[in-house]
Amino acid sequence: MLHKHDLALESCELKFAGDTGKFEGYASVFGGVDSYGDTINKGAFLKTLDGRQRMPLMLYGHNPGRVIGKWLHLEEDSKGLIAHGEFTPGHSDAQDVFASMKHGALDALSIGFRIPKGGAEEKADGGRIIKDVDLVEISVVSMPADDSARIHSIKAPIDTIETLRTLNTSLREAGISRSAARDFVSRISKLIRREGGSVKEEITKQEEAIIERIKRLEKLLKP
Repeated sequence: MLHKHDLALESCELKFAGDTGKFEGYASVFGGVDSYGDTINKGAFLKTLDGRQRMPLMLYGHNPGRVIGKWLHLEEDSKGLIAHGEFTPGHSDAQDVFASMKHGALDALSIGFRIPKGGAEEKADGGRIIKDVDLVEISVVSMPADDSARIHSIKAPIDTIETLRTLNTSLREAGISRSAARDFVSRISKLIRREGGSVKEEITKQEEAIIERIKRLEKLLKP
């Protein structure tokens, strides 16, 4: 399950090596609170960096189809995760992104990662303290991750969702913000109270209704 952790460029302390396409900066800063209410602890990247065979991808906007360069070196210091990268020479996408970063038009970096079992603990406010991550990619992004909670964003198998609590957990693990997950669970809860049934049954009904609407639209659009 992929999570995203956005970091404004003013926190990244980016440094550019002239026009060579090389740069360095902080991909993540410890101890802050991101848009999901999560905090990444110092030491969270040590396991994922230790002895890894390949560097995480350098992407634009978390899009695996837009690989704009490569990360040369990653390390933790007392503040966060320092990333040394290089944009691909002659790559049009890479050169455009590089120019926009130097100009300040693109204003955030974001890491994409998975949380291993036991790698996080819940905070009292509903966010999480993340102690261990499996780093997948580091992106240059133009906007924070989407906060919308949609049924297709639930990555956990439907059969594992039996209660409102497990539904909320599944949404949070899918990268949905705390407030959006809470609102979605609240709507499901009201439907269950009104009509009876279970969380799993209600989600299945929602999915089936969406599928039927898509089928009807497909029929209408056929020549």
